[in-house]
Amino acid sequence: MGPLALPPAILLLLFLLMAGLIIAELRRAPQPSRRAAYGLLGLGVLAFLVVAAVSLAVASPALAGGARRMGRQAAGLEAGLAFVGAGLAVGLSAIGAGWAVAVTGAAAVAALAEKPQVFGRVLVIVGLAEGIAIYGLIVAILIIGHVPMGGG
Repeated sequence: MGPLALPPAILLLLFLLMAGLIIAELRRAPQPSRRAAYGLLGLGVLAFLVVAAVSLAVASPALAGGARRMGRQAAGLEAGLAFVGAGLAVGLSAIGAGWAVAVTGAAAVAALAEKPQVFGRVLVIVGLAEGIAIYGLIVAILIIGHVPMGGG
């Protein structure tokens, strides 16, 4: 167990507890309240903290070596941060794509209800919104492609 093994577990438990409370709040009310919206925002922040704490817990063995392994430590830290960056690129682009598809999809359904002949244009617009996630995946692949593999 690393020195940061306990905080990720505590953060994960808090994350699961907060998720349960927010799901209960969303099921209780027909319209999501402002409290539930702030809860979802807090859940996102807590999820980020869980990812950061787990990443630091995984990277801590690379930081725990002696001074004679400084080159390997730097390579390990660089690789760990590159993987965190790749994960953030995929995760944040997927969140952005989901939000964009939600907004454009709702407008597309409204437009199709009024004018069914605009189906092709609407499909292209929703497809462009989905492309945001693909761009994030490509960036993550490029980041991982430049990660130094090996110990120094």
